[in-house]
Amino acid sequence: MTPRGFPNSFLLTALIMTLHCNADLCPPPTELKYDWLDKFTLRLFWKKPKDLPDNNKIKFMLRDHNGKDTCLEETEYTTSLLTEDVDSDWTYSIWTNCSQLASKENTPTEIVTIKPPKPRAKLVEDFKCFAETNNCSWIPVNPSLNLTLSYRMEGDSEECIKSLKQCDQPYSLRERNGCVLNINAIDNIYILVETEAGMSTFKAVFEVHPPKLNITEEGDSLIVNVTTPKVGKTECWKYYICYKQCSNKETCQETDSGGHIMTVPYNKHCLYEFKARVSTTDYCVPISSEWSEYVPYGINKPPDRTLTVVAIAIPIILSICVILSCYCFRRHSSVICPTIPDPSAIFKEMMMNGPRELPNGGNLYKPVEHLEPCRILLVPENSILQQNS
Repeated sequence: MTPRGFPNSFLLTALIMTLHCNADLCPPPTELKYDWLDKFTLRLFWKKPKDLPDNNKIKFMLRDHNGKDTCLEETEYTTSLLTEDVDSDWTYSIWTNCSQLASKENTPTEIVTIKPPKPRAKLVEDFKCFAETNNCSWIPVNPSLNLTLSYRMEGDSEECIKSLKQCDQPYSLRERNGCVLNINAIDNIYILVETEAGMSTFKAVFEVHPPKLNITEEGDSLIVNVTTPKVGKTECWKYYICYKQCSNKETCQETDSGGHIMTVPYNKHCLYEFKARVSTTDYCVPISSEWSEYVPYGINKPPDRTLTVVAIAIPIILSICVILSCYCFRRHSSVICPTIPDPSAIFKEMMMNGPRELPNGGNLYKPVEHLEPCRILLVPENSILQQNS
């Protein structure tokens, strides 16, 4: 017995296969060609295939060299290409989208390889531009070559293509060459550097000079103020501030527009070192700066430990003095405190035995006697009688 749903399933499968077959048979575009509107702008163009089922619903799918798909209703496509984007030729593929089931895998595709207007050549190095002065400089790879620099606004419109200008203020300073761009405002700029044999195209990357830092002390904090660049809008800038404290690991902080002031706790015994840089937000023309030089504040000095040293040293000194005093007193006690004999015993012994000789050979007491010499004179007897009479 045949299932009731079999006819419907069979019809649905047949319809899907028919659509796939139609998609497979969708012819590709014809006469696919390209030309360069200028050294930056590519134009692809082609013709619709003939005998299509419904030309009103025909669309074309284009896949660029980066693998990005774009749906097109026209038979023309314009885009900007720079030699810095890829190192080889650009490849584009186009196919006709006859239905929603069509895809590149099952649809005939037209492929074209794009070559640059001139051969690629590495002509300059370290190309940088400063937004404050519109001054661009570079190092030529081969100084003997005669380089020509041109520039215009980014884009593939007719207005952008017509804005191409050639450098009219070139200069040379030591190993670098340069040019002042004649532009009214900072914008995305395409740069063309070429010689007779080759060329190089790229987007100019603008810089600003590193910001200046102003550091002030307020109570127990340091207020770090970063100057705002004088180009672009104030709300476009982001600020990056890094600092080191007492030679510790560096700490960094990122702030959005308006955050050019940072507060840091201040230890007065530490040396602080600050640096900063700026860049624009994702919604503005990309401009950035290099890191500034470190700006020091304060000084590394040991904490005041005078009271601690005094509290420790004084007891130690006093203890040493006491120990030395005891030692000296004990060693010279016989001199400092000699033994005094008992006076009563001395007098008793003197009365009984006379003066006692001391151990050193002397007497404890020896009276001093002053004796006058005696002279004996013989007196005659008559002199005596005369005195008596």
